[in-house]
Parts: sequence; structure tokens; C-alpha cells
Amino acid sequence: MRVNILLPAGFVAALAAVPAPTMPPVVVEYVIPRPGNFPHDPAVAKDGTVWYTDQRNSYIGHLDPSSGKIVDYPTPTSGSGPHGITVAPDGYVWYTGQGAGLLGRVDPRTGKIVEFALPDEARNPHTPIVHQGKVWFTDANNNSYGRLDPQTGMAKVYQAPTSESVPYGIVSAPDGSIWIAMLGTNKLGRVNPADGAMKEFVLPAKDARPRRLQVGGDGTVWYTDYGRGYLGALDPKTGKVREWKSPSENAGPYGIAIGTDGRIWYCESRSNTMVAFDPKTEKMETVKIPTATAIVRHMQTDSTHHRIWLALSGTGRLGKIELGN
Repeated sequence: MRVNILLPAGFVAALAAVPAPTMPPVVVEYVIPRPGNFPHDPAVAKDGTVWYTDQRNSYIGHLDPSSGKIVDYPTPTSGSGPHGITVAPDGYVWYTGQGAGLLGRVDPRTGKIVEFALPDEARNPHTPIVHQGKVWFTDANNNSYGRLDPQTGMAKVYQAPTSESVPYGIVSAPDGSIWIAMLGTNKLGRVNPADGAMKEFVLPAKDARPRRLQVGGDGTVWYTDYGRGYLGALDPKTGKVREWKSPSENAGPYGIAIGTDGRIWYCESRSNTMVAFDPKTEKMETVKIPTATAIVRHMQTDSTHHRIWLALSGTGRLGKIELGN
């Protein structure tokens, strides 16, 4: 027997307007085939492919997530120990050869690598960014930071104002400035790219140890306080600092990124956990990394494809978190 059910006017339209339930975020892993690999940092290209440093083998790797194919390229200097990596606006890939005091540039079309030697004051380059046509970098071991002009191959190195401050993570800000996390002290540094001068911002807690950082569209500087287990936020205009305790008791906050979902994502390096913080609600969500012993030292947002990429150091894998549109 056929039964006809009459629905109230507008019911079907209202039902269609109800959003589909969102799936909780997960970390999808990609296994790097080269034996003994140690992925340290990732960098996302415009086409959505991912470059990474294999620090232990001194290779630069390239992952196509659509096919899962990985191609890696040996660095010209054996034992260069590539650490940080970034993709420039022109598509070239830059990395720091921490073990050999150099910067390397990869041509993504051919895989050819050209190296640039750095002065002795920056013999252990750490993390690079490309800013206003120059390659800026930190040297955590020599209390310095610097810039390389790719056109001339000449580098300029600056000493941080506070001794033993361990310049670590480095990012560019929307206003054109550069920010550096000073892991050896309770300070963040803002650099004027015109002359390299740094202004220090002191964090209230004396035992704060900022390791990595990101700058939001409103100028807020978000940072991971590795020493105390907090997520922090600095307003450079007022100097006001807010902070939130990380969920795990022994957290070790490390890599950090701002997601296209508006949340601040970071890694608890001692709990094998990713944390997503919503600045509007101040609530945190945790996402476990599938493979144990993973440490996310650095991560990067792919704004075009609404993803975050992770280097899962210690597991021989890269990780991806889909954020949704």
C-alpha cells in the first residue's frame, strides 16, 4: 500500500539548509621510503606539492600528495644536514644546510641545487624565510640572524641584542616586519628588514621559552612556549600577552601554524598530539598523531587546499590534516 506523506511548507528547504555533520580532524601519514630518513621541516608549493628536508641523509624531498609519489635529491655538499625549508614566490625552494654553514636553492623543474656559503657568524643556519626578495634565516647556535641576497650571493649577519638568546623560529608579518622567537630567553624579536635592527618584546614569565611563532592577519603574534607548556599571544601595539595552558601536563609545545579554519594549530612534542585552539571560544581540541614518537618541529598551512602539513620527525613520515572548506 502506498502512503503519501505531506510535509509542512518550507520543511524540505529547512532540512536542506542544515549543514552536514563535520568529521573530526585526523592526521593522515605519508611514509618516506628512503632508509634512515629524518624529515625536519615541510614547505608547500603553489601546486599543493610538499617539499621537505631529510636532515639525516642530507636530501631534499618532494611529495605529490595526489599520487603519493616521492622524489628526493641529494644535497651537493655531503653531510650538509638540511634543517629548515621554504618555497619562494618564484617557486624556487630554499633550505638551510645547518651542518655545513650554507643555504641551498633547488630548481623545482630540474631538481638542480645551487649552494651559497654563509659567513662564520652564521655557520649553523636554522630556519629560512623569503621576504622582500631576500632569504632571511636564524642561527640558533651563534645568537645571530641574517639575510642573503640571491642576486649577489652576499650575506649580512646580525647579532641578537641579548646574549645566548637562541634565535629560533622566524616568520614575516603582514606589516612587512620579521619576527623571531628567542628560545634561550623570555623574549620575542621584531626585525626591521630595511636595516636588520631588532626590537625585543619581553614576555611576563621569566621562564617562558618561545620556540616557534606565527603572525595573524591582525598582527597578533602567536607562539609556542616550549619551556612552560603554554600557547601565547602577543599584541605588539600594546605589549599585552595572553596565554593558555596546553592540555597535556608534559606538553613541550613546538611547531605552530594558523589554519584556514581560523584556529591556531600546534604540536605537543612530548605527547604525540596536535592541538587546535579557537581564539574566539578559547577552546582546545586535541588530535592524536597515529604513529608514536612523532615530533612536529615545523608545520605549514596550504591555504589553497585548506590543509596543514607536518614533518613527523622520528617516524620517517610526513603528516597532513584536512581542514575543510
